[in-house]
Amino acid sequence: MNLDALPNMKDLTPEAIVQELDRYIIGQPRAKRAVAVALRNRQRRMKLPEALRAEVTPKNILMIGPTGVGKTEIARRIAKLAAAPFLKVEVTKFTQVGYVGRDVDSIIRDLMETAIHMVQDEREADVQTQAELRAQERILSYLTTPKTAREIAAELGLEPANTVESSSPLVTASAGRGRRAAGASAMALSAAAPHAAPARGETARIRNQRKKRIAEALANHLLEERIIEIELDPDDPIDSMLEYVTNISTDDTGEVISGFFTPPMIGNHRRTRRVSVRDARRLITREEAQKLIDMDQVVEEASRRAEGNGIVFLDEIDKIVGTKIDMGPDVAGEGVQRDLLPIVEGSTVTTRYGPIRTDHILWIAAGAFHKHKPSDLIPELQGRFPLRVELDSLSEADFRAILSQPEHALTRQYQQLLATEDVQLIFTDDALDAMARFACQMNDRQENIGARRLHTIIENVVEDLSFDAPKMAGQTVTIDAAFVEGRLGSIMANEDLSRYIL
Repeated sequence: MNLDALPNMKDLTPEAIVQELDRYIIGQPRAKRAVAVALRNRQRRMKLPEALRAEVTPKNILMIGPTGVGKTEIARRIAKLAAAPFLKVEVTKFTQVGYVGRDVDSIIRDLMETAIHMVQDEREADVQTQAELRAQERILSYLTTPKTAREIAAELGLEPANTVESSSPLVTASAGRGRRAAGASAMALSAAAPHAAPARGETARIRNQRKKRIAEALANHLLEERIIEIELDPDDPIDSMLEYVTNISTDDTGEVISGFFTPPMIGNHRRTRRVSVRDARRLITREEAQKLIDMDQVVEEASRRAEGNGIVFLDEIDKIVGTKIDMGPDVAGEGVQRDLLPIVEGSTVTTRYGPIRTDHILWIAAGAFHKHKPSDLIPELQGRFPLRVELDSLSEADFRAILSQPEHALTRQYQQLLATEDVQLIFTDDALDAMARFACQMNDRQENIGARRLHTIIENVVEDLSFDAPKMAGQTVTIDAAFVEGRLGSIMANEDLSRYIL
């Protein structure tokens, strides 16, 4: 894959990558260093001779740590930074091949779908302007059918002032639905305009003038609520649905469809919808953008990205570790581990877009490993994750930093939310200390859910403010330690109550 296709990645050193992660994630320096080196090694690999490049495989990472300490967020942020196709899956939903449930090959199919959508969105953004122009023309054609055009002309007063030799300015104001967008002068012209001419006897010149004025109204967004009937391409093919639900390969899809569906059901018939002009613009623009891009090129580029730059995050991998059962197959435990081996090591998986090699996909597995140890994984799978990183449990100081330091810290989120109601919210330092202390205490007292506890704490603190905010416009509210104590003190003191609320 061409490094130039990855924005801002050519000059990102491991240190710079860690600094970027620090903007969003508190602590966990070892995990950040591990993923930064893995990302940098991808860039280094692309500079090697082609023969050697194929031999250099990613060093997959196993993250070990309790829930809520940043494992998933680190993987997600590193994928976003690298503009890489990213997929997060919980391994507990997979079963061994041949049993009811999803097999692990669907991971690669889902990753490929993610890559397709990523590249498709980029290509559609490149042709957005052209697609909008095409959509405007199509909507105009729906609006200027003879009957619809006369109705719009009568409703909006868009007929020419003189149908014989008219030189009057274009009229774009609304005269029947209360629109005032074009100003008083245009409304006066609109009031003076005669009613729409009857269909019989209309000349091409009159129809062209009417179309021109409707185009003006459309461009000025005066017809946004008008309901029109549009034609769209059919939804996704049935074969993609069958592949997702039943894992049927595309080679067999045709036979399945011919056996279960009649020809009219699988024809490429366009579908009609009655929608407003506003919604029609969005739907048709997307459809026209898809027509302007070359899907073969999209698939080719998506395949390169999935194979050479894809990142898969396997969450809860410790849940498929356990004591080997004496009787019957362990279809959701060791069986899944053995199925993971070939695709993590490197194999070819068939998707509806063609075969995908998994040799250079970066795999990041994560688990709390409370009841089991990483060494309880089958030895073959352990070897596929040579880098092991232990993440630290969050301290009170970490909670304090999470509330205020990240770029999108929780306190900033609530400040911005209430600012939409013209309420200014201020958190004092001692309020942050109090919320961090309560979160830490609750994690010690009950199940440790990490930073997720802060969401519960701060939501309880600002609950009344969020409810009453529409009546508090223009006010400034300061949340200090006393405010937090008043909201949470009694709950924390009641062991039974805090168990249910916090």
